Amino acid sequence: MIYLYVGLAGSLGAMLRYGIGILFYQADTVFPFTTLIINLAGSFLLAWLTGSILSTARLSLTAKSAIGTGFVGSFTTFSTLSVETVDLYMDGRLSLAILYIFLSIFGGLAMSRLGYQAVVRRESE
Repeated sequence: MIYLYVGLAGSLGAMLRYGIGILFYQADTVFPFTTLIINLAGSFLLAWLTGSILSTARLSLTAKSAIGTGFVGSFTTFSTLSVETVDLYMDGRLSLAILYIFLSIFGGLAMSRLGYQAVVRRESE
C-alpha cells in the first residue's frame, strides 16, 4: 500500500515540477535556470521537512515516504540535471556545464543546510 501513496504523492510533485517548468520556461535561455531553481528549492524543502514534519512521531512511515520520496523526490530531478549538463557540453558550453554542476551540487548542499537551520531557529524560539 505504501507504493500507492508514494506514487500518488510523486505524481503531485511531478505535476508541480512540470507546471513550474512551463511557467518559467524561456526558449532563448542557454542556462537551465528552471531546473536549478527547482532542485535548490527541493533541497531546502526536503531538509526542512526532514528536520521538522518528517521527524515527528505523529506521521506514519507511509506518510513520511509519500512526502519525502514521493512528492519531493519527483519534484526534484537528477536526470534532467544530467541531460541538461550533457546538452550544454555537446553545444560547446563546457564552462556553463561545469558551472551548472557546481551550482547544483554546492547550492543543493547549501540549501539543505539552510533548511535544517530554519528548523533549528524555529525550535529555539
